[in-house]
Amino acid sequence: MHGHLKKPKKGEELHVTFITKEGDQHTYEVAEGDSLLDIAQANNLDMEGACGGSCACSTCHVIVDPEFYDEIPEPSDDENDMLDLAFGLTETSRLGCQVYMDKKLDGLRVALPAMTRNLQVGDFNKN
Repeated sequence: MHGHLKKPKKGEELHVTFITKEGDQHTYEVAEGDSLLDIAQANNLDMEGACGGSCACSTCHVIVDPEFYDEIPEPSDDENDMLDLAFGLTETSRLGCQVYMDKKLDGLRVALPAMTRNLQVGDFNKN
């Protein structure tokens, strides 16, 4: 069930900061093993997760602080395929459903992408 988090054990809390599309920062105490998607949804952040966390869409796209990016296990081929579809892809983009908190990620900072695709008439003009 998504959006339900384990309560972190006393003294074992991990911290994660989400930066919203508006630039607001929210820091949460979370438990090891929680996914970024679950944390975001449990805290009513604007992260969709349309496929329910099964790595079959790109709606939980987050941009990871480069300082932490290398601490996260490499993305799977499936995740890379989905990331290719994410709008506003960056070199440190990941899917929130595939990033699980652990001690190495204590203090992790991730941003929710600010861009949503709004088609305009000009987008259809050929250059």
